[in-house]
Amino acid sequence: MDENILEMRSIVRTFPGVKALNSVDFHLKKGTVHALMGENGAGKSTLMKCLVGINPPDSGDIILKSKKVTILNPLTALKLGIAMIYQELNPVAERSVMENIWLGREPTYGKIGFFVDHKAMFQKTKELLADLELDLNPHQKVKELSIAKMQMIEIAKAVSYNADIVIMDEPTSALTPNEVDHLFSMIRKLKQRGVSVIYISHKMEEIFRIADEVTVLRDGNKVLTRPIAEMNIGTLISAMVGRDLTEMFPKIECPIGDIRLEVRHFEVPGLLHDISFDLRRGEILGVSGLVGAGRTELMETIFGLRKKSAGELLVDGKPVQIDSPVDAIKAGMGFLTEDRRLTGIVPVLSVKVNTVLAHLDGYNGGFGFLEQRKMTKDCIEYKNKLSIKTPTIEALIQNLSGGNQQKVLVARWLLNNPDILILDEPTRGIDVGAKAEIHSIITKLASEGKSIIMVSSELPEIIGMSDRVMVVCQGRITAILDRKDLDQETIMRYATSIENHAA
Repeated sequence: MDENILEMRSIVRTFPGVKALNSVDFHLKKGTVHALMGENGAGKSTLMKCLVGINPPDSGDIILKSKKVTILNPLTALKLGIAMIYQELNPVAERSVMENIWLGREPTYGKIGFFVDHKAMFQKTKELLADLELDLNPHQKVKELSIAKMQMIEIAKAVSYNADIVIMDEPTSALTPNEVDHLFSMIRKLKQRGVSVIYISHKMEEIFRIADEVTVLRDGNKVLTRPIAEMNIGTLISAMVGRDLTEMFPKIECPIGDIRLEVRHFEVPGLLHDISFDLRRGEILGVSGLVGAGRTELMETIFGLRKKSAGELLVDGKPVQIDSPVDAIKAGMGFLTEDRRLTGIVPVLSVKVNTVLAHLDGYNGGFGFLEQRKMTKDCIEYKNKLSIKTPTIEALIQNLSGGNQQKVLVARWLLNNPDILILDEPTRGIDVGAKAEIHSIITKLASEGKSIIMVSSELPEIIGMSDRVMVVCQGRITAILDRKDLDQETIMRYATSIENHAA
């Protein structure tokens, strides 16, 4: 049981301007669960993508069952007995449970195997689900299932490949406690069969329940590998966050005024549970938490992108009903979304158009025409004010760097002059210099009396920029910490255990 089924030796993977993995070693013993830990961006998923051939390593060796192998794509990985269950599920929603499990491998009949044998597929699926104690109808369409059940289908699919190694990336992010217990029962059953599991999670209590060994990555480097029995929550957190803050946060102490925004008892079934907090004038309220904690979902609910089932929102002491982003904008809010490319910029349009998109009503010249001269004037003003580097405001925004694209999106909302600005991962994917510029903009806005909610996965950024930090775990607020009480280990402790509920 103790021999290594897998060894990854001196794995290096670089992306433009970033060394994502720096000579990382990793091993996996047969019939064990090996937890892979680290902050967001530490290199965990990149290492696993190297293993399954999505992003083959630039250098280094992969030794599988004592033989060196080259894995250039996921199909090769599957043929070698390595299956990965991804955090972002991608089922074929219009197809049935059994069709999703056997997609591309459907049992057939006839001399040339041209026809799908649905009866055999049903029987194989029924036996597989029964073996895993999953109460699912093989004929049911996947679109009718919960996210949790979709997750279970992905696990069943991995088992159907008779994989020797199963990689699970944040498998419990959408599961209830009972569903987590069921998942752990399935994992123990896999272990008994000699299957090895690589388990990626931020949830401390899970790691200590299910893992045999743990490896911690930090900034693309391996920090340690130890038996879980030799670790405790404190030593594990220290290994994950053990780095100093940089001097790139130009935080200015601004006067904090009266309460501007009040969120009371927000509920979104399965996502948010009894969320209450307030935001003051001139305040930067940092929001911290791990992947799947509910941070973005909370911001989307406040801004009217998601429907809440219960709760109340007050602006300047008055209840407001926000059912859409239009309502939120009228209430004096702006929202810089988490994914710049997916929900932020319109890549095929110019810098100018991207800047004014949220303020088109302000350029209504009558008879369906827009005041182009005023648009140009405002765009040039914000281009200069935010130091946006672009050859011309007519240039396509997709040709700008990530940092300059982000500044265009900030300009978009500043044109509306919002009193409340929600910034979801405002510096994700941009270089250090651009980060410092964005931080300066945020601080200046707070000094002008704007109220800022800043969601970030980077603990140094949260600590360096925030007046208070609200920590979210599994859809609940577990702490609201004053600036004087902020440190990385405290935030991480509240972010990884719902038992620390203290807000």
